[in-house]
Amino acid sequence: METSCAVAAMRTCDRIEAEDGEILAFVPEPGRRERLARAARVADERWGDVDGRPPLYGVMVGVKDIVHVEGVPTGAGSDVPAEVLAGAEASLVGRLREAGALVAGKTVTAEFAVTAPGPTRNPHHLGHTPGGSSSGSAAAVAAGMVPLAVGTQTIGSMIRPAAYCGVLGFKPTHGRIPSDGVIPNAPTFDTVGLFAADVATLAPAAAVLCDGWRPSGEGGEAAAGRRPVLGVPLGPYLDRADAEARKSFAEWAGHLAAAGFTVRRVPFPDDFERVVAEQRVINRYELARSHAVWFPRHGERYREQTVEAIREGQRMSHDAYAAALRARAGFRERLVAAMDRDGIDLWITPAATGPAPYGLESTGNSVMSLPWSYAGAPALALPAGRAANSLPLGVQCVARPGADERLLGWAPDVESVLVGTSAPV
Repeated sequence: METSCAVAAMRTCDRIEAEDGEILAFVPEPGRRERLARAARVADERWGDVDGRPPLYGVMVGVKDIVHVEGVPTGAGSDVPAEVLAGAEASLVGRLREAGALVAGKTVTAEFAVTAPGPTRNPHHLGHTPGGSSSGSAAAVAAGMVPLAVGTQTIGSMIRPAAYCGVLGFKPTHGRIPSDGVIPNAPTFDTVGLFAADVATLAPAAAVLCDGWRPSGEGGEAAAGRRPVLGVPLGPYLDRADAEARKSFAEWAGHLAAAGFTVRRVPFPDDFERVVAEQRVINRYELARSHAVWFPRHGERYREQTVEAIREGQRMSHDAYAAALRARAGFRERLVAAMDRDGIDLWITPAATGPAPYGLESTGNSVMSLPWSYAGAPALALPAGRAANSLPLGVQCVARPGADERLLGWAPDVESVLVGTSAPV
């Protein structure tokens, strides 16, 4: 008789085979069904006693194809041979396995998690981008192929696709989830995170993966004791969202205020254009160094967008890079000081500049995530209604660095308003 884990594994294979021919969220894997059947048997033998099962028992997880998984090649969305990119399994994958999860497969990424898109389509409208670079992970959850998926974010690679695909995207504080075994883009910003359909699915996985997770006190009981004060950052940053996204966001902020949340509108940041420029210096400089070995040997296999980004980074000086790092540290301090000064627990913003653009040549604009990723702060994208063309929109919640538990502790209250209120039109 099949156990629940084995049944879950086979059902997942059925869903992928039925749905992914059009969506293309998963990297093709000819032996997927046999690999998962073996893994499910091992899990069922290990945790046959229902009372002793770990928190993610039988949860099927998609893993972005820049994360090394034993027994599954890593291609990083590129034409570089998998044996060149090979490495030891990421410790985050080991944590998932120890918690009872099974790796359903590798999910499509933009090439090397930069900007050259993969083939994945938006499940809500196949002609539109799912976002990037964690495109496959977001689309796989949105299409119901898996309940949970691992992604990474350097600037907007989780929050934006979560918004475009209408799912939750959680980007922890930089460094909270170990990044060993993950092909780097820009290590100063690179952060491992999660996609899920709801907070109830997301929170246990975050507790498993994040270092030093505090399940009560600051992260749980204290957060549940009062509603957070929400801050809306006014100025050139918010102006980067399109008119439809700003209108929808303003209406959702009104719904949150009507539900009892305190919403404060605060001008921040006042130097946004400089932040954008400094982030680019750090990102491109580090990207070039991340590919210092592979690019000279296999650069002819790289796509044009990736080549241009690496070449740009190669031209940047170490002095400019060092100055940008100092500016970043100052911005992070000013972010925390602004939250302290105005009593803000969470910033709320549009999760993307608007709904997913038409076409698959671009993954969209990451600017709504930029200042928060620049500061290394934790962020959460929550679905928030739909645009006039019926594609999803999202609200982004951002906590101060290190306050991941508070962010997820408060998330169900925010989620309940976004889910329980009629969408703005």
